[in-house]
Amino acid sequence: MNTQEKILIDRLAAEHTLEGPELLALLENRTPEGAEYLFEQARKVRHAIYGHDVYLRGLIEFTNYCKNDCYYCGIRNSNRKAERYRLTKEQILECCTQGYELGFRTFVLQGGEDPFFTDQKMADIVSAIKEAYPDCAVTLSIGERSRASYRILREAGADRYLLRHETANADHYAKLHPPSLSLENRKKCLWDLKELGYQVGCGFMVGSPYQTNRHLVDDLLFIQELKPHMVGIGPFIPHSQTPFAAQPAGTLELTLYLLGIIRLLLPKVLLPATTALGTIHPTGREAGILAGANVVMPNLSPVSVRRKYMLYDNKICTGDEAAECRCCLTGRMNRIGYNLVVSRGDYPNQ
Repeated sequence: MNTQEKILIDRLAAEHTLEGPELLALLENRTPEGAEYLFEQARKVRHAIYGHDVYLRGLIEFTNYCKNDCYYCGIRNSNRKAERYRLTKEQILECCTQGYELGFRTFVLQGGEDPFFTDQKMADIVSAIKEAYPDCAVTLSIGERSRASYRILREAGADRYLLRHETANADHYAKLHPPSLSLENRKKCLWDLKELGYQVGCGFMVGSPYQTNRHLVDDLLFIQELKPHMVGIGPFIPHSQTPFAAQPAGTLELTLYLLGIIRLLLPKVLLPATTALGTIHPTGREAGILAGANVVMPNLSPVSVRRKYMLYDNKICTGDEAAECRCCLTGRMNRIGYNLVVSRGDYPNQ
């Protein structure tokens, strides 16, 4: 570990902020020894707030239709090889029933931007879940919508909203998305969600095509500005039916380093160890927890559709029943000294 790296990590741990040039210096001069020191500091902060608890989120991937054509995504509109599906309201509620019995107290409804699921349909689904399971949180991850739409869904009972910004640099954003999508609108959606009282999550891909360390600094600065309740990051993994099929994947090493930085920037943040981490390395999710993460998101979707919701290639756990995922993760967390807890897992003081 070099002297500059230690100084910057110590400052970040003490003050929970760094300027752009300092963040860039930290990324560009990182060492394996410095990474271990960073993770140690991140764990101290995480344990002071959350102890050794790991929160469960039950992921229900309810539609893989999407009107957008993002260049990195396996369910992009122009992927004619994708086998499309939509779950019914009854199927979604069945996933929740199974999840509740397994100890899940947060359900994450994730899907492509599917116009079939109008405000009325989504509000009906959200209110039905809240009526059946009033002690549970409902998180939505269904992309860019209008402020009025977000208000309707909030009034129906939605507690949280995940909307990855993907990159906070406008030029980089344009290289990953078609011209119909803009970083400006993405950010507007996040600010709207926050103002409407959601617990809000943003996030980005690590190692996406054309990404530089300066782009990552833009992401970290935006996170400092937004102060989200949740941040979801994971390595970019290419999908064979996209324009980025031949691009290299992001690395475990850099993703973990960024998890440690984010924990120190936002001590109370809800920070998942993502499925993508487990996809690029057999113990990637465990490494994520040891780098400062405190959330895991097993899949509650019916096994019959899991292989169809393929944002990237080689996704893990597509053949497992929900109970298998729960049991597997319990063992994985216990082996590294952490405990999956039955809890909504809210942001502190929310």
